[in-house]
Order: sequence, then C-alpha cells, then structure tokens
Amino acid sequence: MKFRFGLRSKLLLLSSFLVVIPWFGYQYVWEMEKYLRFGQEQTIIGTARALATALHERPNLFNNQASFLPSVEKGKDLYGYQLNHPINLDGSHQDWPNYLAKSHYYGVNNQVTNSDSKATLPLEKLSNNYTAAVGKYDKYLYFFVSVVDDKVIYRDKNARSINLNDRLELAFTTPEGKFQRYLVANKQAGWLDIFQIQNDDLTPPTPALFIQGKWLETTQGYNIEFRIPLKNISDNLAFAIHDVDERFGQTNSIIASANTANKDSLGTILVPSPEIERIVKGMSYTNSSVWVVDQHHRVLAKAGDIQQANGLWQKNKINQNQEDWRTELQSLLKPLFNRLLTQPPKAFIDQLYDAQNLTGKHIESALQGIPQSQWRLSSDNKAVILTAAYPIYFGNKVHGAVIVEETNNGIRTVRNQALEKLFTSILAIILFGIMAFFFFATRISNRIRALRNQAEQAIDEHGRINEVMIASTNNDEIGDLSRSFATAVSRLSQYNHYLENMSSRLSHELRTPIAVVRTSLENLTLQKQQSSHSNAYIERAQQGLNRLNLILTNMSEATRLEQMLKNTDKTKFNFYQVLNGCLQGYRQIYENYQFLANFPDQNVMMVGSPEHIAQLLDKVIGNAVEFSEDKKITLAVEDKSNVLILHISNNGRYLPEEMTERLFDSMISIRDNHQDLDGLSEENKRPHLGLGLYIARLICQFHQGEIKANNHHNPKGVTITITLPLVKT
Repeated sequence: MKFRFGLRSKLLLLSSFLVVIPWFGYQYVWEMEKYLRFGQEQTIIGTARALATALHERPNLFNNQASFLPSVEKGKDLYGYQLNHPINLDGSHQDWPNYLAKSHYYGVNNQVTNSDSKATLPLEKLSNNYTAAVGKYDKYLYFFVSVVDDKVIYRDKNARSINLNDRLELAFTTPEGKFQRYLVANKQAGWLDIFQIQNDDLTPPTPALFIQGKWLETTQGYNIEFRIPLKNISDNLAFAIHDVDERFGQTNSIIASANTANKDSLGTILVPSPEIERIVKGMSYTNSSVWVVDQHHRVLAKAGDIQQANGLWQKNKINQNQEDWRTELQSLLKPLFNRLLTQPPKAFIDQLYDAQNLTGKHIESALQGIPQSQWRLSSDNKAVILTAAYPIYFGNKVHGAVIVEETNNGIRTVRNQALEKLFTSILAIILFGIMAFFFFATRISNRIRALRNQAEQAIDEHGRINEVMIASTNNDEIGDLSRSFATAVSRLSQYNHYLENMSSRLSHELRTPIAVVRTSLENLTLQKQQSSHSNAYIERAQQGLNRLNLILTNMSEATRLEQMLKNTDKTKFNFYQVLNGCLQGYRQIYENYQFLANFPDQNVMMVGSPEHIAQLLDKVIGNAVEFSEDKKITLAVEDKSNVLILHISNNGRYLPEEMTERLFDSMISIRDNHQDLDGLSEENKRPHLGLGLYIARLICQFHQGEIKANNHHNPKGVTITITLPLVKT
C-alpha cells in the first residue's frame, strides 16, 4: 500500500521543527550559567577584597604575638580550635569534634629537663606519652590531655608536697605580662586540684580556683580536661606532664610542649581573634563562608557554613508564591526534571581544610600578594566550590589572607528553575502549536476534500453533469479554486446540454432536405425517358437516402428515450418472466445462434418498466450476437439479497482497455467503419452510431442499476454485467 503524505502529515512534519526551540533555549541557559559563574567569581573576589580592605593596616587586630612569628613549630606553638558547642568537663574526648585529627602527639622528642629531671630518657626507658588538644569556646580556653602511663601515682592524702606524684604543669603569661605557673596534682581521680607555684617553691601551695577541670583514670593511664578564662592568659603558654613511677619518688621524665621554667622558654598559643571575628561575622551575611588566616596559614577567624554558602539569597526567588498553569504543569513534570537535570546536593562533605592550617594554591598565592580564585570539588566530589583568597597588608607586607568560599548550588538552582520554566513554557507552546497546526491542516484538508467530493458528484463516470457546484464564499485561495470549479462545471453543463440536444436538432433540421431529395428522386423515377444507366444512379441515391433517414431515426430514438424515461411510471414486475420471454424471441430471431441459459422458475420482483428492460436486453443481446465468433451466447444470473446480477457473454475479440469505461457513452463504437459498404451484407450495411449500449446505460440508470463490460479468458471474449436492484421484502 502506497503511503499517502497528505497535507496534515506535512504540517505535522513542519511543526516538528519546533523542537529546535528547546535546544536553543537549553544552549541559552547554559550560556547564562557561564555568565552567572563569572559574576559569582567576581562577586566573591569583591567580598574577599572588601574584608581584606577592612583589615589592612590594622595590626592592633593582630596583637597576639603568635601572629607575628617568623615561623611556627607544631606542638610548641599551639592553636586553639574554634569549638561549636560547649565542652562538658568529664575527662572524655567524646564531645571534642574530630579529636584525633586536632590533637598533637608528645613523646620522646618532647622531653625537657629541670631541677627534678636532670636528663632525658631514651625511648625504651620512657614509660609515658600523651596527646593534647586545645580549643576555644566563648570566653574559655579548653585543654584535653590524654596520658599513656604504665603507673599512675597520685598525691598522698596526708602529704602537703605536690611534686612527688604524677602531675601536669601549666605556665603562661597574663595579659599584663606576668609569668605564672600552676600544677595539677590530684589525690584521686575526680575534680582537679590545681595550685599556683612561685618559681621552684612548691610549698605551701595556693589553690587556683579560676582553673576548672577533671581527672579521669583510664585503662592506659589518665585524662586531664580543664579550662581557663581567656581574660587570665595572653599568647605565651606551655604545659608539661611530670611522670613519677614510685610513691614519694623523684620525677622520672618531663614531656612538655615547651620548657615551663621561665617566661622566655614558653611557646605560643593562638586563638581566633574576637575582634576579627566580629568583622568577619558582618561579612558572613553575604551568604558566604569566610576565613581569615595569618601568614602561617593558621585560622584567626571564621564565619559562615559552606553547607549554607550557596551564593543565592533565598528571598530573591522569582515568583516564589505565584501559581498559574505553568506552576501546575511544572509540578507534574518535576519527577522528569529531577531525573534529567543535575540537582544541587542537599548535603556534602568537605574536609579539604584543617581548621588550624588552611592549605591551597589560592592561599599560597594570596600570601605572596597575588589574589586568586579557583573552582574545586568537595571531598566527596558532590559539590563544586568557588574559593577566592585576597592578601592582608601591614606596611606593604603581606601578613595574612582572607578566604571566601561559596558553592555553585545557587547557580545550579537558578539554572534548573530557568530550565524547568523554559521547557514547561516551550512544551506548552509546542503542544498548542501542534494542535493549532493540526486543526488548521484538518480544516484545509476538509475544505479540499469537500471541494473534491463536490467535483466528483457534479460529473458522473460517463462525463455527464449531475448537479451544479455551489461556489464557496471564503475569500482565500481555496475559495477562489471553488469558484473556478463552479464556473468550469457550469460551462461544461451548458456545453453538454447543447451536445445532448444536438441530435434532436440535427434530425429535425435534416428531415426537410431529405424530404426534398426523396421527392425529387421519386419524380425522376416517374419519367419514362430515363436510361438504364440513370436508373442505377437513382437507385443508389435512394439507398443512401434511406440509410441517412435510418441514422436520423436512431439519433431521435436515443433522444426520445431519454425524454420518455423522465415521464415513465414505474411498476412492479417479475424480472425472470421478462427475461424468459425475451430469450424465446431471440432464439427465433437468431436461428443460427445458440443461447446457453438456465433460469429458475421463480418470482424475482423489481420496480421499473418491463418494456424498457426488454429494450435493454435487446441492445445487449444484439451487440453480443454481432461480435460472437462461435455463435454462442451465455446468460447467467446471480440472485442476491438486494440486487440481481445478469452476465451476458460472447466469445470473440477482446474489448480494448481504453474502451471499458467509454463503451457505454454516446456515439462510441468499436466496429470497423472504413470498409466499403458494397462488400457488406444488408445487415452489416446498416449504420452503427454507437447508440445501442448508450441506450442500455440510460435504461439501467433509470432503474438505479449499472452496466459494465469486461474481458473474459479461456476462451477469450467480452462479458456485459448488468446489476439491477430488487424489491426489498
């Protein structure tokens, strides 16, 4: 079956090019995202520059001498981590966030000597070690020391001495610059017994009530957890663990962060600056994560959370509360968008930075005086983070850097919202456009189809005009075509009417000259003096005149029949009765021909004119007899429920293919007309105008039937098929 590529299919194919619009929209959104990233990069660098500008040439904000050290020694120069929640002084590190990563190990390489301990011990003789961490929360500095000791020696309950047992020594300078030393010497596990000492004079001890903490004994040794108010200390500090292995024994070893003997040997302690934190906190409202580091990469202040730093102001959501058809359609398509679009992660892990020491090429570049920004992935590769670093200057010298970080989650959210809104709108437009195209194509197709049906109904299969087309009033191309068709059909109708009436006019006009010629010939015949030679010419003229008169009679017959059928009344009759009667007459008329037929003796009723049915059979049988070569005519009947089909066949030459449809038209004949009339019999000398089967067609149409001609094979010949409707029972 050949595929028909109609107008609607073409318009649907044309409308499919609308899908190019989403592709261009997608490319536009991606370009928009590039510009948004560039804008975010410029914004974050501007934020870092603004904060660095607020810190330029303000050394008083960095008044802790630990910030100005040319170099730092890990373990000696301590860093107080910023704690996010208060610490429970219970001797356990469970409430210390990420304690193992933030603590420092002190062992054989951290031994010091004093008057109690004359020399350091090798590793195999050293019986203890410990880890320590320092943190800051609110107005306190917290310490956690976890000691591994094979023998824990407590201070005797009745002893006043505090140096004959395991103990922790703490030394620092006050904000006024005064050097102070303290010892933690417990008689048992529990709240700390803390005493202030003056130089090496350990008795009588003076309790230090502002230092609070707890001693917790463990399976490996003991833990000491305590806190000191920040107002009591400055930036110089050291602590040491004195190990005693025998009761009332001497100190076996001293492992310390730095020598606690004097002020000059102390290490440093760096804690996040409250002043800088206040400035940084103001910048955190930019929805960014902000860090301030010194020249040694140590964090001086921090504000904001990278999990929340998405670079997007939540209150700037476009049409947050607006609800329309796009919102409803977008909600329906939300599961599809979630599968197709990359969604920003709701939670991710970023452990790139140590809270004490920040590293990265952008920080190193900033500490060298060159601002830099870069994109990086989070530790779990879920989030993309934009970070920028800007240097802080004191006297044309870089003293620190500001680091600002944001994720691109905000941009991705805006991009997804834009894509969702774009594709929702485009989908609605495409669907509406396709429906509009389809409706438009359907309307055009229906109008063209209606015009085609009118044209087919106006002219039947034989070229006759059945009805006049009604011109369209639409003022478009199809309307113009309809009016043109209506004009053409009207002109054809007038011309066909002229042709149909031409035979009657010709016969009427030719009757008079024929009568004149006939009278003249009769007068010539009456004259006695004519020669025999003249009589021959007169006889031939008389024969030609008779032949011409017969032609006019046949032409008039067709015209009269067509007019007569219009006024003929239809009656109910038995078709088989008419057929059998005609068949008996044909066998008498055509004695040399054999008619093969066997019809049942039954009543098959139809409505019409039996006389004209007989005339129909006469024309078809006469045609079959004339073209039969074996002088056999076959008649067969098919009696169906509503119609009766009569087949009349003769064996002879085939009907030309081009004549199967035209055979029943007026003035159409396939007989040889070029032969000399003198060589023919009297029967064949009769004129044939092609009106016999035309009359048969008129009779069939009058009875609301049809007549067709087809070639048959084995043997070859032609079959005329007549279909007539029966009376519904």
